[in-house]
Amino acid sequence: MKNFLYNSDLGLFLFRLFVGLTMAFSHGLGKIPPPQQLISGVESMGFPFAIGFAWAAALSEFIGALLLASGLFTRISASFIAFTMGVAAFVVHNADPFAKKEMALLYFTASVMFIFTGAGKYSLDTIIRKK
Repeated sequence: MKNFLYNSDLGLFLFRLFVGLTMAFSHGLGKIPPPQQLISGVESMGFPFAIGFAWAAALSEFIGALLLASGLFTRISASFIAFTMGVAAFVVHNADPFAKKEMALLYFTASVMFIFTGAGKYSLDTIIRKK
């Protein structure tokens, strides 16, 4: 029982699964295809090729989050999510109160954590590496 309770790889797996699936289905899926509001928001931030950047953000939040949940290309997908959530927290919601940017900050921080830790033992990254 003690080994089960002190299994950091199991903790990483459960957290990765939760973060990835909630990001994908609560935030990413509704942005595919990117709605005009997202495209206009990207354009107002001064990004060139607003449609392309809106697609990149939507795919980061959906496909990137699914890859994170499965533990496949974890550090790369977490990097895309961190960038997208960094823009959301520090550009889109910069002037907003903390409560408005809290969700983006939580996803940003979780993604940065996975950049540093990787997926852990229970992941597709680990299975691929063993072959």
